[in-house]
Amino acid sequence: MSKIHIPTPLRQYAGKQSTIDVKATTVAEAMNALVAAHPELKRHLYTDDGKLRAFVNLYVNDEDIRYLQKEATALNDGDNISIVPSIAGGSFAADQFSKSAVRGF
Repeated sequence: MSKIHIPTPLRQYAGKQSTIDVKATTVAEAMNALVAAHPELKRHLYTDDGKLRAFVNLYVNDEDIRYLQKEATALNDGDNISIVPSIAGGSFAADQFSKSAVRGF
């Protein structure tokens, strides 16, 4: 079996579990098993046309699947799959501060 590591923000859709064991030979099979067992996860991981969302990154044993065979990446017994959502930074809202306060930065 492989183990899927669920990030904290998605655990509420996965029965509050941090990891879920799945039996699969590819990443695609593992992810299909995950969303079959926890259907609420699907909308957070996949687009309406079934593609993995652009901000969702998957790793097998710390290797980014985008540089392997993507979702066709083969799995071995005991592999770890990590779901890592991209985190975007914000911008400094200078208009909320006086000019003198901004100069202090």
